[in-house]
Amino acid sequence: MRHDRLIFITHPEVVVDPKREVTDWSLSETGRARVARFAASALLVNVTRVWSSAERKAQETADILSAYHGLTVRIEPDLGENDRSATGFLPPQDFEAAADAFFAAPDQSHLGWETARDAQTRITSAVRRICADHVDGDLALVSHGAVGTLLLCALSGLPIDRAHDQPHQGHYWAAPLSTLTPEHGWRALS
Repeated sequence: MRHDRLIFITHPEVVVDPKREVTDWSLSETGRARVARFAASALLVNVTRVWSSAERKAQETADILSAYHGLTVRIEPDLGENDRSATGFLPPQDFEAAADAFFAAPDQSHLGWETARDAQTRITSAVRRICADHVDGDLALVSHGAVGTLLLCALSGLPIDRAHDQPHQGHYWAAPLSTLTPEHGWRALS
């Protein structure tokens, strides 16, 4: 008996360009190479559908994965990263502090960002809707680190906490579609 799975994938390394909107950042050459290696992994042989957030870095990741498997990418804006447009680009040290605050106080907006709780509700609803419409085979969702962490916490019955965040960009976790309970935490793409 086959057990179809949800495979949640985060985009790997990007080209950081403070002059561009964060949502328009592209994958770096390192990121592209990691996705190409991951596309050929045995983990993805049963994927029949690929969904992506509307952000460029996630779409580029999904495009590489879907092209390898002869699939078409579907876009779901609600798989997007938490809304951080109030601040735009933040230098790495400031971003890490803001992300810590985002996870530490999930019901409060930090610097005008969408709250972690609101983002978690949006993301979980979108994923449940996508999964409910999925017919057969494994389902790959390509998105972002905070998105995957908030979803992992919700589906695992864990409180929102950055302790459950991926160690760096380009990871995945999987869950049976029948239960949506994650089988494991974050694992590196390659």
